[in-house]
Amino acid sequence: MASRSSLPVRTLTISLSFLLLFHYVHCFNFFGIRPVDFKKGDDLKVKVKGLTSTKTQLPVSYYSLPFCRPEKIEDDAENLGEILLGDRSQNSPYVAKMLEHRLCNIICRIELDSEGAEKLKKKIEDEYMVQMILDNLPLVHPIRIFEHESPLAYQLGFHMGLKGYYSEEQAEKYFIYNHLLFTIKYYHDLRANSTRIVGFEVKPFSIKHEYNGKWKERNTRLSTCDPISKVTVINSDGPQVVEEGKEIIFTYDIEYQESEVDWPARWDAYLATRDDQMHWFSILNGLESILVISGILAVIVWRIHRDIFNYNDLETQDRAQKATGWKLIHGDVFRPPCNSDLLCVHVGTGVQILGMILGTMLLAILGLLSPCSKGDLITTMLLLWIFMSLCAGYVSARLYKMFNGSDWKKIAFKTAFTFPSVIYIIFSLLNALLWAQKSSVEVPSWAMFVLLLLWIGISAPLVFVGSYVGFKKEAIEKPVKTNSLHRQIPRQSWYMNPIPIVLIGGILPFSTVFVELSFSLTATWLNQFYWFFGFHLPVFVILTVTCAEISIMLCYLQLCREDYRWWWRSYITSGSVAIYLFLYSISYFSKSLEITKLISVLLYIGYMLVASYAFFVLTGTIGFFACFWFTRVIYSSVKFD
Repeated sequence: MASRSSLPVRTLTISLSFLLLFHYVHCFNFFGIRPVDFKKGDDLKVKVKGLTSTKTQLPVSYYSLPFCRPEKIEDDAENLGEILLGDRSQNSPYVAKMLEHRLCNIICRIELDSEGAEKLKKKIEDEYMVQMILDNLPLVHPIRIFEHESPLAYQLGFHMGLKGYYSEEQAEKYFIYNHLLFTIKYYHDLRANSTRIVGFEVKPFSIKHEYNGKWKERNTRLSTCDPISKVTVINSDGPQVVEEGKEIIFTYDIEYQESEVDWPARWDAYLATRDDQMHWFSILNGLESILVISGILAVIVWRIHRDIFNYNDLETQDRAQKATGWKLIHGDVFRPPCNSDLLCVHVGTGVQILGMILGTMLLAILGLLSPCSKGDLITTMLLLWIFMSLCAGYVSARLYKMFNGSDWKKIAFKTAFTFPSVIYIIFSLLNALLWAQKSSVEVPSWAMFVLLLLWIGISAPLVFVGSYVGFKKEAIEKPVKTNSLHRQIPRQSWYMNPIPIVLIGGILPFSTVFVELSFSLTATWLNQFYWFFGFHLPVFVILTVTCAEISIMLCYLQLCREDYRWWWRSYITSGSVAIYLFLYSISYFSKSLEITKLISVLLYIGYMLVASYAFFVLTGTIGFFACFWFTRVIYSSVKFD
């Protein structure tokens, strides 16, 4: 039977391994994204990614507005992760030739009707920004946040326009950036005789272009721009106003700058805009928390060692009966908890999430994931999630059998569908809101169906395989026997009740991650760069250790007061970090974001609920296993009759 049961596991494992290998070889050539060598005169493909706004959090397609269009709009091929993120790119009318400067290039002329003018005004009012890419590098707008001596910061994309006053006019008007100065930075390797793009920057301008004579499309000579004298603005009447009936001429310049930054380091300038000192502060703060809790645990371990030595050294039964505290409840401490099936499901799912996170961090640190493609990150996490379904089924079945369960198919079904069902339903509702708002990040119905197939067709069967193998194993042996009758639990102090304990248990673990959480929220909702897996890994390790230690400490206090209901308490205590995470996200929303639309508020709350639930399952599993190991160790060290 052992060989038969291992055959499907080996087959599925090998298949998924080849699937992962193919993914990385195809996307990254297994050694990172391959650089592209250009020669003078080669075509450079500037692509548009769409329009984003931190005020509405509702990205829209670039060509949904009255902008210049190429002869044929082509969508780039995308992987599943890019589709789920809405990270789509299309060709653009901006034409560039390698190392060939271009000045006063006319793209097109547009006369605004009432509908077009209203669309532009609305998007300018909501502070939408244009996103573009070139050679997988995002377009950035260099700005100085403080004084002119401060270092440059890179703003992802550029605002499509602004609202304000011009001259002495009393009424506010809307102005559009219709002239773009692109700066393409390149690195020339003399030894390899190769030229590679290492930077893509822009400076937007609003110019009311003028011309003499008839309009001759791109051959028109603008009186506000002279390519011969290399002057962009000569005699402009001011910025370009967005109004019905107004004529807008879109133009651009392209200049090249040689850079000393080599291709492998081209992202360093973008990612260096973050303050590394804050990350180190987060790590040091976490280490201090670990030291404090470790000191308390050292005292607890000493007391337990003394209690075990004294108890095992007792010579008479009379003296043994005088023992108090955690030793008295040895006959109830491993009694199955209420709703044990739900606990098994969440612990198994927590192991699945833990494996996915650790695998993603490891691949990112090894350089197999790149910040230039967030879609590949999501695709990798999805594949790892599917692969770790084996572990989820195995762990949940092992616990289920220890709790005297007999139907492994039931626990496998619950593990395969409980957590994913909640996530899929919430994600579908949020996607419906995006569809109603005609947002470009709406996930198409066929992609939702693909997710459903991956879930039901691959992930769920893997859970069943893992559960079958786990249930065939011998049940986890309990170090002590369980009494047939329940022991009465003494009345507990108010601070040992579930609510105070749960709230206390989440404070210290949350303090170790709130700095990284702040950076993550800023990157996600304010559209900024963030790629610090080198900091994520130690912070995650610190979080794991802190959750484990705080759970053991509170579990010991609970057992000393003869309360043996530690199963769920250990899970919820460390899982309460998610409560603080959600509360912090609400605080961040009120202080740092300017979202006013109800739809955007619902989207924010929905996504943060999903993240908080996943965090609860993850940290709860860590605390559960820490307490499970702790109780097994201490009760297996005592000689009970």
